[in-house]
Amino acid sequence: MSEEMYIIIPAYNEAANIARLIKDWYPVIERHSGDGHSRLVIINDGSKDNTYELIKEAEKQYPLLEGLTKANGGHGSAVLYGYRYAIKNNADYVFQTDSDNQTNPAEFEQFWQLRKKYDAVIGNRVHRQDGIQRIMVEKTLLMILRFYYGVKIPDSNAPYRLMKVELLKKYISKMPSDFNLPNVMLTTYFAYYHEKIKFLPISFVARQEGTNSINIPKITKIGWKALGDFRMLKKQMND
Repeated sequence: MSEEMYIIIPAYNEAANIARLIKDWYPVIERHSGDGHSRLVIINDGSKDNTYELIKEAEKQYPLLEGLTKANGGHGSAVLYGYRYAIKNNADYVFQTDSDNQTNPAEFEQFWQLRKKYDAVIGNRVHRQDGIQRIMVEKTLLMILRFYYGVKIPDSNAPYRLMKVELLKKYISKMPSDFNLPNVMLTTYFAYYHEKIKFLPISFVARQEGTNSINIPKITKIGWKALGDFRMLKKQMND
């Protein structure tokens, strides 16, 4: 039985990272290419540098690589764009990570080995090296989710998650199309509705190249909007 997987990676102004990203993650999709229909999909979210051009050039060398581009809408909208693309193309599994090379492809196999036992396997950034401010943001977010939804989870937003597409399809339509924190809400849905999920520790290093487009003022702005979204989505759960 074929098991088609789409690796979904959003990218914004990642010209400094994109070559290494492709080189590091392409062997993963090669090992798990199913009937040859699996894809490493990088979504260019309206970059102002030549990220997209570099992806398209790399396609000549990497046949399972596919570059998509869209108007800038933020990390969340790019993730959702990729998820919907995987669903449209009849993938069996979706794996999502980010383009800043903070995650380790060598840790993927332990996730893949659990794909039959769990419907989603999600990373837990036990030892984060991306700064105390971001660690505190995640801790605050976990407290908010516990208050709003009664879920106790170790990491809501880790960009390292393997999901069955059938599970993804079950919940993706519950969120607005431009939702800023889709991975947070998907993790919350999975926990709230007692889906078969597993959290695995992953490494998470500091960004090596380029500049992070999501700074603390942006995180704060996203956070304030998310509070309203959380209330709205919780009300839908109760209706």
